[in-house]
Amino acid sequence: MSHDVRTDELKRALVAPFGPYAALEVVPSTGSTNADLIAAAARDAPDRSVLIAGEQTAGRGRRSREWVSPPSSGVYLSVLLRPAEVPAARLGGLALVAGVALVRAARDAAGVDAVLKWPNDLLAGPDRAKCAGVLSEAVPGGAGVVVGIGLNVERSPVEIPPGPGGLPATSLAECGAVTTDRTTIAGAVLAAFAQLEAAWREAGGDLEASGVLAGYRDACGTLGQRVRVELPDGTDRTGVAADVDAGGALVIKAEDGTESVVSAGDVVHLRAR
Repeated sequence: MSHDVRTDELKRALVAPFGPYAALEVVPSTGSTNADLIAAAARDAPDRSVLIAGEQTAGRGRRSREWVSPPSSGVYLSVLLRPAEVPAARLGGLALVAGVALVRAARDAAGVDAVLKWPNDLLAGPDRAKCAGVLSEAVPGGAGVVVGIGLNVERSPVEIPPGPGGLPATSLAECGAVTTDRTTIAGAVLAAFAQLEAAWREAGGDLEASGVLAGYRDACGTLGQRVRVELPDGTDRTGVAADVDAGGALVIKAEDGTESVVSAGDVVHLRAR
């Protein structure tokens, strides 16, 4: 069975001594690339290990949602990172690093108009439908972080349920991508991620000092929008998304001018009244 991803080509471009990653493996199918790398971390897998799957049978997104990952339709990958020089409190910034990498790959490699919905959903095309998501998970025992990316490249052969607020799914192909070659797309995502992650790590995880925050603000389609944020406790906040702060949290300005800071939740972009 063809993986549809040319492993040797990616290794030549991305794995040491010629590239930034320590190891890269491509498998035809697995339950979850994140789960596999978390398990591999316990077996001393090295910093900057990459796992790519042709399909996931138990892919997952934020807040324990299913991530539909049919065969030969997307790029499903995870990266194990062990940034010992970054304080634990700053590790959440990796989700923003991954979001900026996704936007750059979609725009530069696929030629697709794309932006981010806070914190790291990739919205693409004129209708701003969901094209990709990021799930960052800590390795038990403080032994690292696994960052997972699911990117829809081809139109899904199975129905994908809409996201929060009824947000529909899309793919790079449906948005007029100049290429849907999954080796090219995966390579672009991993190259952009490596560049951004290296700057973030060198800055001790400081999103602002590394330049990641400026890149994120530039790529974030949520800023300036009227939004409803559905919080994990079941409540919500409504207002204008005014900023993303130095910790990656979303600043919401209510109609009465008061501001609140949200560090986790589902954003729904509301139509202007």
